[in-house]
Amino acid sequence: QVQLVESGGGLVQPGGSLRLSCAASGFTFRRIRMSWYRQAPGKERELVAGISSSGINTDYADSVKGRFAISRDNARNTVYLQMNSLKPEDTAVYYCNAQIGLSNSWGQGTQVTVSS
Repeated sequence: QVQLVESGGGLVQPGGSLRLSCAASGFTFRRIRMSWYRQAPGKERELVAGISSSGINTDYADSVKGRFAISRDNARNTVYLQMNSLKPEDTAVYYCNAQIGLSNSWGQGTQVTVSS
């Protein structure tokens, strides 16, 4: 079955960096667009970044453009989110997402806390 396992979250000071990873299995990773979402307390889950199956095309939420970078390694079935210049408002649980046909699959999430 489809499995998405996120890692790399933690506590970081404002201005710091983190790199999230999402290891995928159970589907043909190289054929699927992958995305990162986040959900802050009391807020709806929002799209942060997406990457095409080839890795050529990426898109970002306006709030993270220029600070975050999504990438993937199709040989390792892994998608990454490099987060730089982190702000307190980036604090959230970050989720990896794969939309496979009509099915939407999610990882368990990884907590990112930006605080001094």
